[in-house]
Amino acid sequence: MGKVRGRRAQSKEDRESVEQKETSVSANTDLEQGKEQNGNETTPFFGLVDSNELTYFHQAEQTLNLNTFSTSDEKDLFIDSVFNEAKGKELKLVTNQICSKLMERLILNSTLKQMHQLFSAFNGRFYDLSRQKYSSHVMETFLVRCAALIEKEILYGGHETEEEEADEEEMEGWVSMENMFLYIIGEFKSHLKNMMKDKYASHVLRLALLVMTGKELPSSVESNSILRSKRSKIARKMIEIKDSEDYQKKFQVPTSFKDELREVLKEITTGETSESLRELAIDSISSPMVQLLIQLEGIVDRERTIWRMIFNGDDEKAEQKEREKEGAFVEYLLSDNVGSHFLQNAIENQKVKSVERLYDTYMRERVVKLAKRETTGVYVVESMMEKLKGKQQQEILDALVPVLNELIVNNLDLGGRIVDCSLRNDNYRKAEIVAKLVEFFNRGNEESGIFENVLKLSSSTLHSTKDDWPTSEERRRALFLEKLIAYDEETVLPLCVESLLALDDDTLAKFCKHGVFSHIVEAVLDRREALDMVARKRILNRLLAPGSRSLVELACHSTGSHVVDKLWGFTFRLNMYKERIARALFDDRDSVKSTLYGRMVWKNWRMEQYCRKFNDWKWLVKEEEMEQEREHAAAAAAPAALSAPPATGLKRGRDSAPAGDAAAGNAAASTGRDKRRRGRRAGPQ
Repeated sequence: MGKVRGRRAQSKEDRESVEQKETSVSANTDLEQGKEQNGNETTPFFGLVDSNELTYFHQAEQTLNLNTFSTSDEKDLFIDSVFNEAKGKELKLVTNQICSKLMERLILNSTLKQMHQLFSAFNGRFYDLSRQKYSSHVMETFLVRCAALIEKEILYGGHETEEEEADEEEMEGWVSMENMFLYIIGEFKSHLKNMMKDKYASHVLRLALLVMTGKELPSSVESNSILRSKRSKIARKMIEIKDSEDYQKKFQVPTSFKDELREVLKEITTGETSESLRELAIDSISSPMVQLLIQLEGIVDRERTIWRMIFNGDDEKAEQKEREKEGAFVEYLLSDNVGSHFLQNAIENQKVKSVERLYDTYMRERVVKLAKRETTGVYVVESMMEKLKGKQQQEILDALVPVLNELIVNNLDLGGRIVDCSLRNDNYRKAEIVAKLVEFFNRGNEESGIFENVLKLSSSTLHSTKDDWPTSEERRRALFLEKLIAYDEETVLPLCVESLLALDDDTLAKFCKHGVFSHIVEAVLDRREALDMVARKRILNRLLAPGSRSLVELACHSTGSHVVDKLWGFTFRLNMYKERIARALFDDRDSVKSTLYGRMVWKNWRMEQYCRKFNDWKWLVKEEEMEQEREHAAAAAAPAALSAPPATGLKRGRDSAPAGDAAAGNAAASTGRDKRRRGRRAGPQ
């Protein structure tokens, strides 16, 4: 008989019994029935959810997900009934794949009383739950809800709202939310070093530290946040649990948390050496934790112990041997993916004096070499360009600008960072930067125009027949071109105007409706004062040409409507064109007013006033022009105001006041029209 593979310690009957049990509760298989190993520790097993319970809680989770309750009271009653059903079963529910989603939804909507029920169930097990795949997410949600209730406790003296008062019998034996959180941290204290290295518990610990310091709590679904990795974000979105109002907010915290943070940092650094902390800094799991500790330690530790232990060259008394070890460590960071991310983040959250020493000692003489490391060192160079003082920033530009075209072949973002650095230093080497970029994008393709050379229109989603979303590459290129337009209006802007005019009718219409490329059109229209009257008329004639797509079609489109909005300010002192656009909207008013976006354009163009009191509408236009001229004259008289963008009369928002009299029109033109902004690069509209 051949050798039996797998589960060798079990008999055939035992194996069949286990398999049947696993099949009946398939959602529990990921737990490996409590035998998941984490270092030298074993994750406790809290039991399986039987089939009847699993069916009930799964249906409850789907009900909360659909959120079809007619009133909030009805939803509260349902949540209360589920909490009652879950009483005594909380531990096995949070470690179950399906039921843990239910528990998260319950926590997001929980009351003070329900949070105390969960605390009683979890007390003594917070560390164990933080190390398990599913319950760790529940712990994160629990801590976020704790932060919100702690702030309410501070503001309202222990009640969830000013009006709410709990029964004295219910409150008997309750601890405050502040003490509840301190109990959790107290349980974590003896396991802090293990949590830093655990792929699940490290997320929980990071969130706990953010709550303690009153920092903004990151989104649970967005990637590249201090809490969520890209892969974790994708998994998070698959379970369809969205952030509540408690996320991406800062909460007030009691003063006792500051003392607790000091104790946590002391516990973490006790027994550690420079070598051990450096190992944590380059470990893919613990590195984000060390980054956060470096960011937060300045709150309670003026000496910044963790930073000084890792980068001990800051110590004037450091021996030569220690400095050599630091040099080898920094060199490793500059060539390692995890290490470069750590160094980049550490630089952003450190004193300039310490950053300057690293730059002078290890980077000054080889900035170009580091910038050519496209997946490691270049990110550190970008952080240096933002963190260092002006003189050192200019040194970096002096090194990078001569080889700019070589650096941006596969890294367009670096070109954007160089432009930003130049702007921060009063347009330092601007002419050379612009010349280099124009030369780079026109290499052998000058006749194609800057749109094709930068945006790669021929291979983009612009001509897609499948309604594809804009790609990340298209977003990067469009953002870069927008930045160039704002950076240089003498060379880049005229090139963009010529490329815009060269588009055929069909491509121009698609360009104005594209979720990303339409921003380029808006950026051109925003530079009204940088264009002469002839160029403006050419653009307007092109957009309003009889052979092109109807202006009304753009006005009724989710993205194109923003372009039509921009035409209000772009037709400054070209009232013939302004009236021509208004007439086109008026003639097809039924189509315009039949769509949401068309109605917004109708409102922003004051079309009701145009229809009813044409002379008042013309006077409103005249008064806006006079107001803008006065603002422009005042800006010219005050050099400090030159950097402020000129008022265009119509911004991207849709919250303008309805047109009535001239004063109302002026107020709407100069104030908040920003509230109806498009989601920036979030996808097609």
